[in-house]
Amino acid sequence: MAVRIRLTRLGRKKKPFYRIVVADAECKRDGKFLDVIGTYDPLQDPVVIKVDNSKLQDWLGRGALPTTTVKSLLKKAPAAE
Repeated sequence: MAVRIRLTRLGRKKKPFYRIVVADAECKRDGKFLDVIGTYDPLQDPVVIKVDNSKLQDWLGRGALPTTTVKSLLKKAPAAE
């Protein structure tokens, strides 16, 4: 089972809000997931990115791979919360 750290979309039409989740690579975008590790709100100014660093490090240690979009968001996220 390949595990990915990726975004799942919430919110309504034209008002996106995303969760950063850990999911099996074969599941649908908004389908079943294993854990929620953060959120991303692109409509705020400045953009709001919240990540639970302990959960993130735990899943990365288990071999979960972030998608390219999530990888770029993690670089922009504040270091400690």
